Amino acid sequence: MLELQNISFSAEENGIKKEILKDINLKVEERFVAVTGPNGSGKSTLAKIIAGIITPTSGRIILDGEDITELSITDKAKAGISFAFQQPVRFKGLTVKDLISLAAGKSLKVSEVCHILSEVGLCAKDYVNRELNSSLSGGELKRIEIAMIMARGTKLSIFDEPEAGIDLWSFQNLIRVFENMYKDINGSILIISHQERILNIADKVVVIADGQVSRVGAKEEVLPDLLGKNIACKTLTDKIS
Repeated sequence: MLELQNISFSAEENGIKKEILKDINLKVEERFVAVTGPNGSGKSTLAKIIAGIITPTSGRIILDGEDITELSITDKAKAGISFAFQQPVRFKGLTVKDLISLAAGKSLKVSEVCHILSEVGLCAKDYVNRELNSSLSGGELKRIEIAMIMARGTKLSIFDEPEAGIDLWSFQNLIRVFENMYKDINGSILIISHQERILNIADKVVVIADGQVSRVGAKEEVLPDLLGKNIACKTLTDKIS
């Protein structure tokens, strides 16, 4: 279980101190938790703090009873946290098989890599030896990154707006991948998203506004009011061009 205790984060902007997160308290113990809210509310900052990319100004991060607040991104990864960026990184000279083997922490057989790729809806023979370069679309990279996280099999998998920058076809496939991942996951999934279809497969929805948790609860409790007020969710047409 992940627990955030009084997490705050401030940064200087043009010489002025700005509070981005203010006293965030949150428990992630369900299989699938979605975090949503207006743009600029601090959602991505919170995800990066959990992953160890940035350090909170104050507060504690507890993972399965252990204080991991001050751990580096490498040590948090070793502790059992995976993080998927909005824009997956391309690695020239590295193949898909190489990446997934690195994620698994061991050399995988082609058959093992193929099985993982099939889980994210990719035809293995077309991708296993592909280089991670500009020949891959955004949607393909998203699914390869998810395959990498599945290969790691960590306690907590964080996805920061996985729908960003992909087309409608890729988005529909992305939803199916998360639905399947939900069924098979042994840990927890934390997704930062605006998309109603992603929020609808979550066990718990957390709404962040102005750097604070403004609402948290089961999707049945939170979504009707959230959608009615149009606080965080956008239509597929608005979000994906």
